[in-house]
Amino acid sequence: MEAVKLIAEYNDLGIAGVIDHERFNLIAIDHHSTRIEGSTLTEVETQVLINEGRTPNGKPIEESLMVTDHHAALLFALENAKAKKSLDVLLLQSINSLVMKRTGKVYNTILGTVDSATGAYRKGNVTAGVSYFPNFDKVERLTKDLVKKLNDAMRQPLTIEKQLSLSFDAHFNLVSIHPYYDGNGRTSRLLMNYIQAYFGLPLAIVRSENKAAYIQALIDTREREDINIFRQFMVGEYTDMLKLEIAKFREMQKPGKGGGFAFLF
Repeated sequence: MEAVKLIAEYNDLGIAGVIDHERFNLIAIDHHSTRIEGSTLTEVETQVLINEGRTPNGKPIEESLMVTDHHAALLFALENAKAKKSLDVLLLQSINSLVMKRTGKVYNTILGTVDSATGAYRKGNVTAGVSYFPNFDKVERLTKDLVKKLNDAMRQPLTIEKQLSLSFDAHFNLVSIHPYYDGNGRTSRLLMNYIQAYFGLPLAIVRSENKAAYIQALIDTREREDINIFRQFMVGEYTDMLKLEIAKFREMQKPGKGGGFAFLF
């Protein structure tokens, strides 16, 4: 698997140890994940917002709140992963509640009121485009079953390839259960990153410019009941990300780049 070789090269080069690399990598995750969900902030605007707290001019405040809430959820997920905290339903709900903290809505249903900022399960049926998700009365059981299967798998000795596949499968399965009214995509991508961080792997990014292909991979996987479709899409995203990071690092090491200083006159 090419991704496994790239991870080894990535680690051998010490890219993760470069000053500020992790911070900028996390900002890239925030940027792309929220862009997929409708944010129009550029990567530079996202960077200034996260680092300096300055909201961009001319953009809806809700988009800035979406980004800063995602960043808090990402930090929370990674903190728990690095502490080797076992995955459970409460952890997932906490991630979702952080994602939706300041942009969540209240849904009034015949079964009661649900505040989507709390990480509560949905109490109604939902669709997204051509996708229909499980009935709301199955959501709690399906989520618990998924968490148990993931925990059982994470306790086993896994190859790097299987660790990656597990993270991609978790992403697909949680977003396909769609347990919450809002923030399912972001929460599912954060679950993927949680598992990757748990195993000490570089974190995957679904690039916002590939949103259409991403959604199509989810749809095709459900329709054909073939998880390999989504796995292949994510492996492609992951290997492209690693290649880009490695190329940027090697370019930085060239004389006159990061390895030295060249006066521009």
